[in-house]
Amino acid sequence: AWSIHENSITYRLLVFLQPPPGHSFSLELDTTGHLPARSPSIHVGLECMCSRDQLLGNSVCFLHHPDNKLPRDHSSLLLRTLCTQSYLDMEKVACWVQLLVRSAWLLLPESLHCQLTVLASSQSCRLQLTSTSNIDICTEIIFGV
Repeated sequence: AWSIHENSITYRLLVFLQPPPGHSFSLELDTTGHLPARSPSIHVGLECMCSRDQLLGNSVCFLHHPDNKLPRDHSSLLLRTLCTQSYLDMEKVACWVQLLVRSAWLLLPESLHCQLTVLASSQSCRLQLTSTSNIDICTEIIFGV
């Protein structure tokens, strides 16, 4: 979605997060078996990768291999960075995306003509671009699974 205001343009982007291979996301239901009205907890679970390993030979089953025999994997580090216990932590996800955007912005040619400001937000990634023509472009990245 997007909207135009006096001296600014606002964009809202919904980004769907996918779990790394061998993992799954599931929404936790409340005690009545329904999704909670606000901020459902997103459980990160392990999936069996044994059949994929037999077919392709390039994956490790996190569910059936002892931790000490598993290679140190980028996705495991990512999950340790983005999760609290076995739940996706949206504040950590927002912080991680904000860092990625800041780093990537410096590599774009537009960074010479616009200033990027990351705005405080704990459940999304809010960015403000200010161009040399003093038009603000605000973007909010909202996460979904």
